[in-house]
Amino acid sequence: MTRSIPALPGAMAGAILCLFVAEPVAAEDFSVVNSADRFVSLVSGRELRRFGIRLNVTPEGEIVGRAFGAPVTGAWTWQGGYFCRDLFWNGDDLGYNCQLVEESGDTLRFTSDQGSGMSADLNLR
Repeated sequence: MTRSIPALPGAMAGAILCLFVAEPVAAEDFSVVNSADRFVSLVSGRELRRFGIRLNVTPEGEIVGRAFGAPVTGAWTWQGGYFCRDLFWNGDDLGYNCQLVEESGDTLRFTSDQGSGMSADLNLR
């Protein structure tokens, strides 16, 4: 079954789809986040930011925030070493995806399709 993605302005669609998939991966020192406990320790009480995007990923499994002026909501779980999320932007269903999470300092890299897709870096504040 093919899922269609709602038509979104180009920059917004690209920025939001990986949790926010978007850019080529830079060759930096990132280490894999291997557990839900480690992931929660990184995001708890902090905001994930990227140009036009501000999100809170709660320990209780919620995703809330804004992207390019519109609300973002969703839910997440940790499954088999991956951050798996359902995501909605401005009410549009962006679908389910399991992503590899890596960390480097105050940056988290999310790579879609269990690490084989596109990546986006978000800063922890």
